[in-house]
Amino acid sequence: MRYLTIALSKGRLTELSVELFEAIGMDCSELKDSSRKLILEDEKNKIKFFLAKPSDVPTYVEYGAADLGIVGKDTLLEEGRHLYEVLNLGFAACRMVVAGPKEYCGKLDQLTNKRVATKYPKIAREYFEHKRRETIEVIKLNGSVELAPLVGLSEVIVDLVESGRTLKENGLVVLDEIADISARLIVNRVSMKMESERINKIIDGLRKELEKR
Repeated sequence: MRYLTIALSKGRLTELSVELFEAIGMDCSELKDSSRKLILEDEKNKIKFFLAKPSDVPTYVEYGAADLGIVGKDTLLEEGRHLYEVLNLGFAACRMVVAGPKEYCGKLDQLTNKRVATKYPKIAREYFEHKRRETIEVIKLNGSVELAPLVGLSEVIVDLVESGRTLKENGLVVLDEIADISARLIVNRVSMKMESERINKIIDGLRKELEKR
């Protein structure tokens, strides 16, 4: 029996993913060790895990280097990969929003020459150009996006918001909501056909575990 490979997002999703997999009987002890090994094994269940940068997880799954993966919905929307999104795991929940200064409340339509600062250029473009039918200039940033409207780099931002505290502290408000975001289980299309029994067993196990919580 071949090993099934699962790609996990490095960072806060790892711990929550490990907890879920352990609950359905997987051995994640290697994952919990602070070893430098890149690929970790659960020999009993014939499963391999590896940790990757969140934005790389959909790529590994699309190309079949991983059969399954766990990643945030924000990354899936931004990456737009060909794969199956099979389960909303519900954790790491937040919202993708348009935010900006209070004075723009209810006036988004009136802003001409909109500049939008974001770490998510694809999501920002899709939302403004397809949903709102507006032309925008997207400014890609990698760090604190909230800074952009404060220093005049952009009128508004598109970013993830959890509690909204950072926005509030910087005098910004949510102007519109784009999507609800949380961790998702994704599966490679070919793996789903070839290993459907084993993969469906994992999906069903996780689903039942989530229903219990």
